[in-house]
Amino acid sequence: MGLKFTKMHGLGNDYLYVLGNPDRAGERYGLDASELSIRLSDRHFGVGSDGMIWIAPADDADCLMRIFNADGSEAMMCGNGVRCVGKYLYDKGLVDRLQVRVKTRSGMKGLELSPGPDGMVERVAVRMGRATVDDERVVEALGAEVRLVPVDVGNPHAVVFVEDALAAPVASLGAALERHAAFPDGVNVEFVEVTGDNELRMRVWERGSGITMACGTGSCASAAAAVRAGLADGGRPVRVVLDGGELLIEVASDGEVVMTGPAATVCEGEVEL
Repeated sequence: MGLKFTKMHGLGNDYLYVLGNPDRAGERYGLDASELSIRLSDRHFGVGSDGMIWIAPADDADCLMRIFNADGSEAMMCGNGVRCVGKYLYDKGLVDRLQVRVKTRSGMKGLELSPGPDGMVERVAVRMGRATVDDERVVEALGAEVRLVPVDVGNPHAVVFVEDALAAPVASLGAALERHAAFPDGVNVEFVEVTGDNELRMRVWERGSGITMACGTGSCASAAAAVRAGLADGGRPVRVVLDGGELLIEVASDGEVVMTGPAATVCEGEVEL
């Protein structure tokens, strides 16, 4: 049976978006949601993506968002993904409002949609909830001590401040920290350089996906950690530059975070299973 999907991305962080209930994927397609994500995310033998996002009905929101990483694991939240969900709902006529509510495994997210001249959504602001920044800690990885800042923004992050983000060992150290004993459930790892006045350069190793072009929740975690450390001013938006583009992150005094950035559709498709 063919599975219809929409490929979308937020700053190059790309997912396959499917309208339906992932809990029924097995009976409908012969593979469960985890197996589908592993198969279809493969960039050589599948469609190619960082994972799959299912858009399902919800009684208390405009939709429920379920995220499956490229390795089949289920994520709690994806900042770039939730912006694309808002675009999907509006562009396809599933909502006719510019304010929508999306339910995720890390809670309800409020979205403000901004259409472009063609009437399709171009940018989305997301009320991400509160970022909890813990004290800096030191762990041993790859035979060296690594200073990092744990941050919770509905999913776990480890922010590592570096002098040069482009030279950071994202693949090796990111993979080592993702499954470090200090993080028994795994962790997303951000390598962050302060590059200017309220400007950060960030590269990321995402739990379950590896290196990606961008990470919305990681940008929120990085900005919150920078504000907490006095490396950025929480009274103004923090510009976070990623491999795939830029996000603006606002960090309020109580830790509440608003993320604003683009969302784009790549293509529509159907794959035979």
